[in-house]
Amino acid sequence: MGELSGIAIGVTAERRAGEFIAALERSGAQVRHAPTITIVPLDADPQLRTGTEAVLAAPVGCTVVTTGAGFRGWLDAAEGWGLRERLLDHLGESRIFARGPKAVGAVRGAGLREAFSAESESNAELFGAVAAAGVAGERVAVQLHGTPLPEHTALLVEAGASLVEVQPYRWYTPPDVRPVHDLIDAAVAGELDALAFTSAPAAANFLTLARSYSRYDELLAAMQGPLVVACVGPVTAAPLEEAGVKTLQPERQRLGALVKLLVTTLSARQ
Repeated sequence: MGELSGIAIGVTAERRAGEFIAALERSGAQVRHAPTITIVPLDADPQLRTGTEAVLAAPVGCTVVTTGAGFRGWLDAAEGWGLRERLLDHLGESRIFARGPKAVGAVRGAGLREAFSAESESNAELFGAVAAAGVAGERVAVQLHGTPLPEHTALLVEAGASLVEVQPYRWYTPPDVRPVHDLIDAAVAGELDALAFTSAPAAANFLTLARSYSRYDELLAAMQGPLVVACVGPVTAAPLEEAGVKTLQPERQRLGALVKLLVTTLSARQ
């Protein structure tokens, strides 16, 4: 019997879902899995290749790395196109700004070195530092993850930069949304003890699908009630917090820390 025996948790992740679910099940949880997004395969993404070729078309003054997984995925895709070494050489000539230790790890793992790392692991600190570094007249390569960030990239445009955005892990709504509808029904019916989110796009699209399913208000009421809503970090939590949902977040933005938070919180409630 695990610490989460008798506890039902809804998981919306697609990427690394198996690892996350296995960790929860080892603690005894009953997991209901309904991915709310489907990620476009990197090496088959024509937009990513077009963006990569645009980066390579001219010198880049700064490179912004928002996620370690996204940066590694970008390089992996470039390797499949025979562009990895050329891309690394190109980015190595620029000042590299990274969002936190995971992004730094990916940069250094590729043999590059960052000029700046955001201690808070926030996009606000990251893009603020790039804008303050002086980018007027420069081309700036921005590696996004899952979704555009106009509220942050606008700072760079205002500072006079010319942006080249590449977006590994673009996503779309799953072709079959019935599992998501079933998860929404379970949350509204009180059949879940918690919902867990590991990416902002998955959280945002969960709310979007609830709205198109005409159960948005009921779901919001459930998420604002006894249902525990846990997110891996503040970026993931943002779409939910904006909708008025209070979320729990671990101190470290890691899957393992999120599992521990769920175990501690939910076992204490039993």
